[in-house]
Formats: sequence, structure tokens, C-alpha cells
Amino acid sequence: MWRLVRRARAADSNERGAAGVTVAVMMLVLIGAGAMAVDVGQIYSERAQLQNGADAGALAVALSCKDGPCNTALADGLANTNSNDAASKAVVDITVPGQVTVTTSTINGSSSFLTNLFANALNSGPVTVGAQATAGSLPPGSGSGFPLAISDDCYNLTSASPTAVVQKLSYKPGATCTGPSGTEIPGGWGWVDESSPCNAITAVGTSGMASDPGNNPPSGCSAILTGWKDTILAGGEIEVQFPVFDTSSGSGNTGSFNIIGYATFKIWGWKFGNNHEYEFRNTASDPGMTSSLACSAGQDRCIIGQFIRYNIIGSGSGPGGTYLGTSEIRLIK
Repeated sequence: MWRLVRRARAADSNERGAAGVTVAVMMLVLIGAGAMAVDVGQIYSERAQLQNGADAGALAVALSCKDGPCNTALADGLANTNSNDAASKAVVDITVPGQVTVTTSTINGSSSFLTNLFANALNSGPVTVGAQATAGSLPPGSGSGFPLAISDDCYNLTSASPTAVVQKLSYKPGATCTGPSGTEIPGGWGWVDESSPCNAITAVGTSGMASDPGNNPPSGCSAILTGWKDTILAGGEIEVQFPVFDTSSGSGNTGSFNIIGYATFKIWGWKFGNNHEYEFRNTASDPGMTSSLACSAGQDRCIIGQFIRYNIIGSGSGPGGTYLGTSEIRLIK
């Protein structure tokens, strides 16, 4: 009997040893799986930050290319400020005309966030993570803003700069644009349908219905015009992207414009109505005005200013319209 008991105890002791080994192995597996989960999470987080840096860098460099010589150094700073460890680098490719591609990646080394991974305990080396973005410049294909469309027959960008010629665009049929060409057009601009008070959504290739056959602007524009006036009086500038049409059809509320693109107009003054905020710096006695630029008295309506070259960061999609001095810098891949 004593032998049987001793053998049973020996067998139990052996089983305890096997269970201990199994537990040790399983603990190693669980720790490894947990470490992998944490590491993968860190890698995905780092890659998201690097993608932000690549996107911002591509847009910033592309914008600099439109304003002057490409400033490729912008990409490195944006890659660092958008990464978790501020230890990232960016490589800029501007060999494709009209495009900027930025590739960001981590920097391996003692300061790198991804050198401190749990997987290093398993003799796994540092991880390098990267991201890439490409930005390009296209004319805007759509817009939302002040409900006024301008005829391209009156469009005169000249030097395409803030020093471009100041001109008057009149509403009345038969009015003469005061640009060097002196083009006679059947009305320099027209009101388009509003999507909300004093705001119209337009797109290239679609027609915007004329919302008001008369001289006066749509309702709800008082606050916007007051804001424009206050900004100019305070020494600021008002630069508005207007939709531009090449042809019009119909008349009154049944009329429509064929939108071909967008032009940026730096506004000096206007006369959209009589008195108060509806007319501002629209006479020959106002600062910078002349008799040829000033709006006529009575029912004449006009807007005075300069068409300028303008670059904006946008998120548009699809092809743009005709290039009219305004570019939209956007991510294209």
C-alpha cells in the first residue's frame, strides 16, 4: 500500500511540474501578444501623425510654389510638429510640374519614439514608419459666397497682382468697363440665386438663375456690406472670389449664367443701392477714386476694385474651371 501512495505522490509531483511549464509558456505568449498589440497601436498612431505632417507639408510647399520659389524647408518643420516624438524627416519631390509630393518618416535613433517598443525585448529592432501626400494646384471648380456673378467680357487681370489696374464694373446694359480694353458688354454682372441669405453656392458648368432682375441686391446683405465697410475703414482689405460667366440667357427671374471659373476681386468701393451700407466710396471725391471710376448717380449700380492673383488652400474635388488668376491648393493623393 505504501508503494502505491508513494507512486501516486510522485505522479502528482510530475504533473505539477508540467503545469508550471505550461503556465510559463502561456504567460510568455500572452505577454508577447500584449506587447505586440501595444506596439502596433503606437505604430498606427505614429503613422497617423506622419500622414498629417505629409499632408500639411505638401500643401504648404505647394502654396509657396504659387507665391514664389518653392520653399521645401517647410516640410521638415511640419513633419516634426505633427509627430509624437518630434523626430521625423521629410523628403520633398517637385519634379512633376504643378505637383508637390512629401514623404515623411521616423528617424531611427536613441530619441526616436519607436525605438522604445516592447518588441525590443524579443530582439526586434527599431521600426521606421512613413507616409506620403501629393498636393497640386487647380482652378476652383465650385464656390460659396456673395451672390454676384461677373461677366468674363469685363475681366481684365492685366499683371495679375495686387497692383493690377483698378476698374469699375457696372450693372446697367450698355455700360462700359473701365479697363484698358473698354469693352462694351450687356451688363457687367448679375445676381444669382441664394442658397441662404446673401450667399450663393455655384459650380463650374452649371447655370445660376438670376434671382433679381432689378438693380438692388438680394435681401440679407446688409450685415455683410457693413462688415466690408468697417474692414476697409480700419485699413484692411476685402478680397472676394466671384463666379465668372461667359454667356447668359433669358431675362429677369428666368435668366441664367454659364459659370466658367472664379476670379478674386479686391474691392475698393461699391454702389448696390442708395445710402447707408449699400454705397461706399463710389464717388469721384472719395479716396483713390476718379471720375471714370465713380458710379453714376441715380439708379446706376457698380463695383470698383482690382482683379488680383490669389491662392487658397481648399478641399475641392474633380476638375477645376478656367484659370482666372485664382488657384486652389488641394491634396490630390
